[in-house]
Amino acid sequence: METSLQSVNLTADDLARSFELNQAAAEEEAAHHVHLPNPSLWPLILSVAILVTVAGLLSLPDIPWLSIIGTPFILVGIMGWALEDPMAPKQHEERERPITIIPANSAAAQTVLQRARDVADRIVTVSSTEYSVHPVKVEIEDDGIVLALYGKVELEAQRQRLEDALLSIPGVTGIRNFIVAEDTILETAYARIEKLQSQGKLEGASNISILVENYILHLYGNVPGPEMKHMLERELLGIPGVRVVVNHIGLNKDIPGNLGRTINKIGG
Repeated sequence: METSLQSVNLTADDLARSFELNQAAAEEEAAHHVHLPNPSLWPLILSVAILVTVAGLLSLPDIPWLSIIGTPFILVGIMGWALEDPMAPKQHEERERPITIIPANSAAAQTVLQRARDVADRIVTVSSTEYSVHPVKVEIEDDGIVLALYGKVELEAQRQRLEDALLSIPGVTGIRNFIVAEDTILETAYARIEKLQSQGKLEGASNISILVENYILHLYGNVPGPEMKHMLERELLGIPGVRVVVNHIGLNKDIPGNLGRTINKIGG
């Protein structure tokens, strides 16, 4: 018995085959297209030069200089016409193949969306043990079809891999990737701490370390006073993708239950 999932996959395969057939037909049509010689100015130039030269020869006693002027242009016209490639492609002749625009609310768009969600589920949650399980949301953003990606992954490489895989689906013309990669958040956080240290704003601080998990940034270490502790909170909370900062500074991170002070984007 055919299940709904099998039906979706069958429709997606039919859609892919349809795109491939259209592409093959367009290539075959382009291959059989008769390309006529390009227009040229050299015949006109040669004709004018011959006319001037003949006129000069017919009136040698009166205006012999016409033949002197026209003869070199005859040679130039012959050489130019002979060396010109009449079959050379004209500028802007090669145009991009028109893209089939699929309406976002059409059945074909929903088929592409389901296929994209299957790809995202396979890459993010099933693919391999190097990535943790995190939900990623795929939605249609615009006609064409442009997909929008939301959610979180651990690695920037996984974020890029997902985007490349979705772009390869027939019918998808663009990706707006709003997925947050945890390793990018961590690198940005340590870069900000290094900047504060280079500016001399962390004098007396020691053992500053960071842990990022589920948009929550955990801050560990020791500082001389509460002003520096709160300054670190504000600095790290401004990182894109960070929703909450849990400040464990001054607490032993090896002791369970040391939750520290928590602030988020809305308030502290």
